[in-house]
Amino acid sequence: MTNSENIIEFRHITKKFPGIIACNDISLGIRKGEIHALLGENGAGKSTLMSVLFGMYTPEEGTISIRGKEVKVTNPRVATELGIGMVHQHFKLVQNYTVLQNIILGEETVKGPFLDMDIARKEVVELSQKYGLAIEPDELISNITVGQQQRCEILKMLYRKAEILIFDEPTAVLTPQEIDELMGIMKGLAKEGHTILFISHKLDEIKLVADRVSILRRGKLVATLDAVSTTKEKMGELMVGKEVSFHVEKEPAQPKEDVLKVENLTIINNETKKKVVNDVSFSVRKGEIVVIAGIDGNGQSELIYGITGLMPINEGKVLVNGEDYTKKSVRERNMILSHIPEDRHKYGLILDYPLSYNLALKNYFKKGFVNKSGFLNFNKFNEYADELINKFDIRSGQGRTTMARSMSGGNQQKAIVAREIDQDSDLLIAVQPTRGLDVGAIEYIHKQIVTQRDKDKAVLMMSFELDEVMDVADRIIVMFEGEIMGTLDPKKVTVEEVGLYMAGVKREEKKV
Repeated sequence: MTNSENIIEFRHITKKFPGIIACNDISLGIRKGEIHALLGENGAGKSTLMSVLFGMYTPEEGTISIRGKEVKVTNPRVATELGIGMVHQHFKLVQNYTVLQNIILGEETVKGPFLDMDIARKEVVELSQKYGLAIEPDELISNITVGQQQRCEILKMLYRKAEILIFDEPTAVLTPQEIDELMGIMKGLAKEGHTILFISHKLDEIKLVADRVSILRRGKLVATLDAVSTTKEKMGELMVGKEVSFHVEKEPAQPKEDVLKVENLTIINNETKKKVVNDVSFSVRKGEIVVIAGIDGNGQSELIYGITGLMPINEGKVLVNGEDYTKKSVRERNMILSHIPEDRHKYGLILDYPLSYNLALKNYFKKGFVNKSGFLNFNKFNEYADELINKFDIRSGQGRTTMARSMSGGNQQKAIVAREIDQDSDLLIAVQPTRGLDVGAIEYIHKQIVTQRDKDKAVLMMSFELDEVMDVADRIIVMFEGEIMGTLDPKKVTVEEVGLYMAGVKREEKKV
């Protein structure tokens, strides 16, 4: 029976993939004008359920009703006609098109045989002003920030007059400031009468913005609750099936000798000719976790690229255990350090390779993985993959033969973490290692990182999550405009003080 309050009704939705039931008999009603959060572990079925609503997947069983009428959403075009829009976790934008061209793509206004860009521009600018989505219509997508790209995706939905808006992990790649802006935009859209479905792992954000939250676990709906009155602890427990800790338990660090030394490092951007890393020096010792903090775009990524060999160094040195690695190849560096990269798709995985190949990427040329004749030993690949899948709880529909591309983002990340930590290197570099992960996986990975520290490994981590920085770090290095603003003790500074360093205010005070 249809509830007149509900704009969407899922009834007994079941969606299967090889080896896995992604959505298992899900029935759920979404009220008109509410912000409804979907919460669950990586691979719990949240994105799959929303992809069914958007017409990207066809369920084996069940029905969907929109505005009281049963519908068949056979593809995204049908979803658009029904007033449904979706901002995907990985944006669907054409990099060498302008913002305006991306927003109107497929919905162009024409005058005779020609595009009428003036009418489209006027409408897009009016929408951007109405909803506080500041954009530069003529800027290329490749030249704008991730936060601006997300605004472009939201405007794509509004331009198509979407009433139901789906946000899939919308804050996973945003800075804290951009997250605050997005939360405000979502609330504004709901006030205007839009219905928002919000997929997230972040309990604080759900508490801040959602009216209700539905929790999925292993493909099943386990509860729908009022988001404001439900505690984070209750949501976390329902999500993973056990109590989770929101605090990193660790003993005080016992640092020893230097493992990584960075001396007067300078990196120049080839396009802008600006110093993106400017005369940076620091060290990381055995038995400590050093976390680089800062607002995105202040040289942290380039610093990591320089240390790991992904970007050339213009001046300065990188020493590991006293040996100069400044000019060495990525392969040579990979032999002595483990690297969980910022972009898991670009630098962490070969998406069209199976999980077993991806887990062996750092070992395939080593003894055991190659036989005496020089051929790959696939039995060893499989044995090694099964070991890491079990040890790190990597979930995939077909086990080691699953293509990396088809895995959930969180399980892709767990595969990279498993491969890198298992190398047992003296130096672990972890860049946003918990991005896009659920609270259970975050707790697990934090424990793994602390365990590496306690095994006398040196850990250099980069994070944009201030709470994570304060919780995990033994020392904090704050960067602003390519320079180090300060090296701080998390036990002696407040979040607000770290924020002042991140904004460059502390540097200004020093000048005075």
